[in-house]
Amino acid sequence: MDDLQDPMVAPNPAGGWSTRILSLKDAVVVPTGETGMIQPSGVFDADGRYVHQAVLWRDRPLMVPTDLPDGAEHLAGRWIWGGVLLNHFGHFLTESTGRLWAVDAVKGAVDGLVFMSKREGDEDGVVKAFHRIFFDLLGVTLPIRIIARPTRIDLLEVPGQGFGIGPLAQGTDPFRRFVQSRFARDLPAAGGERLYISRSELGALRGGILMETRLEACLAACGYEIFHPQKHPMPEQIARYKAAEQVVALDGSALHLFAMVARDTQKVAIIKRRDSGATDGIVRHLSSFSGRPPRVIDTILQDWVRSDRNRADRFSFGELDFEALGKALAEAGLVPPDTRWTSLTAAESAAAMHEIEGRLRRQNLTFHPVPRKGGSLPEIVSAAAPPRNLRREARRASWKAGKAARRG
Repeated sequence: MDDLQDPMVAPNPAGGWSTRILSLKDAVVVPTGETGMIQPSGVFDADGRYVHQAVLWRDRPLMVPTDLPDGAEHLAGRWIWGGVLLNHFGHFLTESTGRLWAVDAVKGAVDGLVFMSKREGDEDGVVKAFHRIFFDLLGVTLPIRIIARPTRIDLLEVPGQGFGIGPLAQGTDPFRRFVQSRFARDLPAAGGERLYISRSELGALRGGILMETRLEACLAACGYEIFHPQKHPMPEQIARYKAAEQVVALDGSALHLFAMVARDTQKVAIIKRRDSGATDGIVRHLSSFSGRPPRVIDTILQDWVRSDRNRADRFSFGELDFEALGKALAEAGLVPPDTRWTSLTAAESAAAMHEIEGRLRRQNLTFHPVPRKGGSLPEIVSAAAPPRNLRREARRASWKAGKAARRG
């Protein structure tokens, strides 16, 4: 069998089973009872066979066959399988929306969308506010049902996964057409021409870069609005993204929402905040949906990895070479050509990390530095206990930078 048609092979943005819809009479949805990454759960057909087309993929299948229960609740009508409804914003955008293209592709009336929750104990029928807002912006007004217990459905339409993490981040043609023809179509642009999408107020548990407020102050001096998306309703976020002609951001979930409305006339720079491949999916998403690849800037000197993790990830803090970052942004035409920024000293970096660890004292979390392979570093000063005057200076510098950014 051609790999593109084999549902046991990862969905492919080029087509194949990821662009097809399977109609199942008397399908049984069996939700998970576990909390691990890979979960025994899924959809079975009327003959008790596991339906691999309904599995959530993230380079590998995150659902595996489980036992088919003897009894099941009954859901009457014709429903579209939406997959797994995730509560993490970025993963929701990339992994819970990939089957919605079927809303336009399925012919005839349907009763709604059915999802399975990620965690055992999620209440049946609960859809979070941001889920509903996103669906509304897509013009998807169908009822949504979350399956919390084994349920037999009269007729279940199972579309292939048309979007996701990894190579699938570029989306299949049917998925891209669906989003581009519907998402926030009538929402007008509103905002300035230069936008910096910040993570500095997300909290120490969410990762970022050391002294992001210094970067904010530098960009504010170049005419950028410092934008904290989590403080604004989703429609306002989208309006700002539509209006901006120049966008700079650390890699993160906010860029997936931006990518849904990005266009090829915008200049976009993604600043890597961690030494990982996580940025690749964002680049694929932006490039495919906007028609123009973003500039990716990597000036990470080292990653500060959290004590409960074994590698750089979304919880890490990147230590950036600010001088090199300013030059790279200038080369990209996003800041003036004579831009000269000053990098953190080793003592400043240590003081900044000490302050972050202080905010995580209750969680008993610390960080350790992981230098870039093959890179050279200034002398590393321990983050455990920098001199008191340096901690005081770091707090004062951070406060001044934040104040300057707010004024800008």
